[in-house]
Amino acid sequence: MRNIFLNWQMNNTFGWGILGFNLFSQFVKVPDVRPLMGVAIDDLDLVMVDPLRRGAILSAMMESNQFLATMKRDSGGMARIKGTVIDSLGDDVRGNDVHGQSNIGRIVYADTRLPDAKQALSRYDALLCGSAWNAQCLRAATGREVKVILEGVDTSLFCPGTRSGVLDPGKFYIFTGGKIEARKGQDLTLMAFRAFSARHPDAVLVTSWQSPWPQWAAGFKGRLEHGVKLSGNGTVDVKAWARDNGVDPNKVIDLGHIPNQMMPTVLRDIDVCLQPSRAEPCTSLPVKEAMACGAPVIAAANTGMLDILTSENSIALKHQAPVPGAGTEGWGESSVDEIVEALEWVYRNRAKARLLGRRAAQWIVDERRTWQAHADDLLGWIQATFP
Repeated sequence: MRNIFLNWQMNNTFGWGILGFNLFSQFVKVPDVRPLMGVAIDDLDLVMVDPLRRGAILSAMMESNQFLATMKRDSGGMARIKGTVIDSLGDDVRGNDVHGQSNIGRIVYADTRLPDAKQALSRYDALLCGSAWNAQCLRAATGREVKVILEGVDTSLFCPGTRSGVLDPGKFYIFTGGKIEARKGQDLTLMAFRAFSARHPDAVLVTSWQSPWPQWAAGFKGRLEHGVKLSGNGTVDVKAWARDNGVDPNKVIDLGHIPNQMMPTVLRDIDVCLQPSRAEPCTSLPVKEAMACGAPVIAAANTGMLDILTSENSIALKHQAPVPGAGTEGWGESSVDEIVEALEWVYRNRAKARLLGRRAAQWIVDERRTWQAHADDLLGWIQATFP
């Protein structure tokens, strides 16, 4: 039995958590693999997960929590376990406090400065990234080989289907997702929507911009005149940010803090997904999920997005200006005019846009951009690298 220790939190409301849930759920099916999470799994981590999926991993969840509860640490606070440890690493590439027989650093970062990366990552036997862009920068910083395994979606949930009919069919719905920060480009989204909705009063912006860390968004304004404020309950006040920057708040739907399992019904009801990110370390969960549901996508052709955007599956924003500042190598600044032009094309060509979305959904399947394929590729690589 091989232990695979995923050293982060499973959850269904943010990127790393969704990755953890899906890898754990796939590894449970493998007879000679025991998946373990680096943070105890709580019922709140699985909000809206259906009883069948929950039941399939319940025993393994309890075993994982028990393993954590009995894990011994040395005087320096380091736990040493049998098996493979996959560490979750970000911009600062600092390691965690669990060491296995084999150790993989999975690095997801946007700041390309990577201070002291060579030394900081020397403790890992192998390095793993979620995009060719991240891997290229990491190779340059460390001089080491970096494995790329592209992320996926659960196509049993995210797939084309019938619209719910709960939204006004006379409106044009633009979906956009991701926690608010400079690299996600929400300021560009609001600027483009402000111009587009002035021409088209039926336009509605549907946002999934909340995150477990609203304090990180506070004050961000990017190229807008006014920054993000938090509401009385501590969440991002999306409507107020829109209003302060000249967008009618009645034309904005804030989805709130929504579990991943509820997203498919939202994505099947929208007319287009817009993601003008300045940088994506991986390939953007909202974009992949929208594609899988058959929604046409407009997205910035830079960084990790170059691993997913094609002329056959999306409308790529090709005019990408350099982003000034330290640590922004490869980032791209989308043209607001090009975003508006892309929205206009979808608005005036609904049938062609729907066809583009259907092609994207098939592309996701054909190119194996699923969590099952991701887990299979990861496990195969681990077994080949550490037999």
